[in-house]
Amino acid sequence: MLVMAQAILGSQMPLIFTVGGLAGLMIAPAPALATIPISLIVFGSMTTAPWLSALMQRYGRRAGFLAGSLGGAIGAATAGYGLWIDSFALFLFGSYLTGIYMSAQGFYRFAAADTASPAFRPKAISYVMAGGLMSALIGPQLVKLTVDATVVPFVGAYMAVVVLNLGGSILFAFLDVPKPAPPAPGAATGRTRMELLRDPRIAVAVICGMVSYALMNLLMTSTPLAVVGCGFTTGNAADIVSAHVIAMFAPSFFTGHLIARFGAMRIVAIGLVLLALAGGVALSGVELTQFFVALVLLGVGWNFGFIGATAMLTQAHTPEERGRVQGLNDFLVFGCVTFASLSSGLMMSFGDDVQQGWTAVNLAMLPFLILAGAALIWLALRPKDALAA
Repeated sequence: MLVMAQAILGSQMPLIFTVGGLAGLMIAPAPALATIPISLIVFGSMTTAPWLSALMQRYGRRAGFLAGSLGGAIGAATAGYGLWIDSFALFLFGSYLTGIYMSAQGFYRFAAADTASPAFRPKAISYVMAGGLMSALIGPQLVKLTVDATVVPFVGAYMAVVVLNLGGSILFAFLDVPKPAPPAPGAATGRTRMELLRDPRIAVAVICGMVSYALMNLLMTSTPLAVVGCGFTTGNAADIVSAHVIAMFAPSFFTGHLIARFGAMRIVAIGLVLLALAGGVALSGVELTQFFVALVLLGVGWNFGFIGATAMLTQAHTPEERGRVQGLNDFLVFGCVTFASLSSGLMMSFGDDVQQGWTAVNLAMLPFLILAGAALIWLALRPKDALAA
């Protein structure tokens, strides 16, 4: 059920990330504000994650996932109506509500780990993420079918998202993930949020998750603007995003096996290297081939970095800490992604043309890759007895 939800409901994310910046550019007061709608989606996900995690800790995963689908449907309907009446403010509000769905989708991977054995947990996470491979095929094709389906461009795409949320939510009626047992009176409740962040394994997992996701979002948000700005078509942009999202999820069929064999830290390190290579290819030119190669490397790098960081996190907390640490992690991850998305539009308006903005976006990756790499090396060099303590 989780794989199918990732495939069907998840297809709205590549669709929205393809058209969101272009739709924003169409009605935004200034070009630098074009990616604000995407930033609001991520900001909505960030602010939703803590209470959505608490909701699932108390009432179960199904309740949280249904809330996410409802938020996604209302958000898409609101954003589509904002486009129809040329209201940038309403479009932004709908984008924020869409973040409720994005937050809920982020918990699919944790739900996969709930009933898995410790040995199978990385594979379970990886298999659910692999469902995104179908979303990579469905979402961009929906863009092509719906982008000009209405008098106002892109409104049809948002209506398709409403249908996806309402229809796909039926899957959760068949989801069998037990509700967490209520804590007995006087039972241990686990560490506080600050104590959790002082755990080296959790801290480094969160840092690597933040950097992997934020840098992926930084480039993916900018890509449709860069592709169209360099003289290519919206269809070209959709194909590049499709290739990118396929690269994000196709490795998931074996990422869990690699983590089980080589360890999560090594896979995260490979992911960071691939993200750096993606930036290097993007800096080498603005032909379609370079866009495709850079975005494919970006997708695989995100897969290794983010799934590896998730596996590290699930190994570092107790069951009673689950809701607290997962909500905190996604709050911090999507907070960093929000900053990246906001920065994307500003950096794309840097200089005299689109190419200079694209260069600025890719150069901005370097300090964050250094931060994540240094944190990973620091954790690897710590004595094992200190980590166990």
